[in-house]
Amino acid sequence: MTDKQLCILLHNGDKKAFDILYERYWKRLFVYAYKIFEDQLICEDIVQEVFVRLWERSGELRIEELESYLFRATKYQVLKAIRNLKRTTPYEDILPHLFVDLSADLMYEEIETSQIITNSVLALPEKCQEVFLLSREKDLSNKEIASKLNISVRTVEAHLYKALKILKRNLGEINFWIMASFGLFLE
Repeated sequence: MTDKQLCILLHNGDKKAFDILYERYWKRLFVYAYKIFEDQLICEDIVQEVFVRLWERSGELRIEELESYLFRATKYQVLKAIRNLKRTTPYEDILPHLFVDLSADLMYEEIETSQIITNSVLALPEKCQEVFLLSREKDLSNKEIASKLNISVRTVEAHLYKALKILKRNLGEINFWIMASFGLFLE
């Protein structure tokens, strides 16, 4: 069976289709995650999480390119795991492996998403942009930003809410979860 046929069956809740897809892609996704993260247990968990989410959302999803979808989902789970390291492992040790073996369309999507985020941030009102960049690039807390800019914490929260709302709109519903992988949401 082709991936498209299996996706249709999966969309209808067919467990056998899921099992076939799991067997077809599990090892390749694990190898891909391992090339980036190099921790067997974490990479196994990452791939399991990708398939759990695929099964849980199978009734909602309309996947056109399954292979691209699975590799992209794996990449974002790896990014999430990297973000959750809380800087205990130097990013420089992991990030060089991040784009290994990405197909051209995934690279293009990454560039396009990054460009949308950059353009969206640059289009924010001045104060909103300043608050957002202090939060995301300088990793300052809302309280630290409020103190630095001499505004209230509630005002900081309002600016961040506005920035995230604009980014969500510009990225669209499909790409919004990507932002979570890059740590762009309020904690």
